[in-house]
Amino acid sequence: MKPCKCQGDAVPTQTNGDRLTPLSQWARGEAERLLAPLGRRWAHTQGVAATASALASLVAPAERDVAVAAAWLHDGGYAPSLAATGFHPLDGARYVHALGHVRLAGLIAHHTGARYEAKRRGLAAELDEFEEEHSHLADLVTYADLTTGPGGLPVNPGQRLAEVAQRYGPDHVVTQALAEGRPALLGAVGRVESRLSQCAAAALGRRLIGAGAS
Repeated sequence: MKPCKCQGDAVPTQTNGDRLTPLSQWARGEAERLLAPLGRRWAHTQGVAATASALASLVAPAERDVAVAAAWLHDGGYAPSLAATGFHPLDGARYVHALGHVRLAGLIAHHTGARYEAKRRGLAAELDEFEEEHSHLADLVTYADLTTGPGGLPVNPGQRLAEVAQRYGPDHVVTQALAEGRPALLGAVGRVESRLSQCAAAALGRRLIGAGAS
């Protein structure tokens, strides 16, 4: 993945929900319809979407809406109406793909190291129906997921992974998959944090230059 400059003139700030383009508006509505009955799953989803929206300026302008939409629908496969295989990234991706959102489906299918769990579930070939992209956008979705707790509140990634392991237990496929994928997941977090630091430093530099010019 090639490095790219910060997109925008300042440190990332919250996106105005009223300015979301149709894809994000649709994704938000679908996520609420599918997940609101699930309580904490819906609370987590709202937190992930808020983080993705707040950091959307880390990716190119044309990709920001896709990033927020993927955050809204990353856990859509947990909805009982979509749970065909019981593996939520695959079930959610198939639903979105059937509606014509090909890139969005790929981001949902492969979010937060899903390939590690797919391998253990014998669903790797099915997950490979969807392209896995290695991009700033994909990192952002994983970062938002790993920094949001089950109740929607911010957590650090280590706490998040520990909470999932405790909830499922050491012998569960989810716990084992996250343990295998931990280096890659923390790598994605590190890349996002690096870009945040670069943007903050650039913004500070612009303020200092502006102050000197005055």
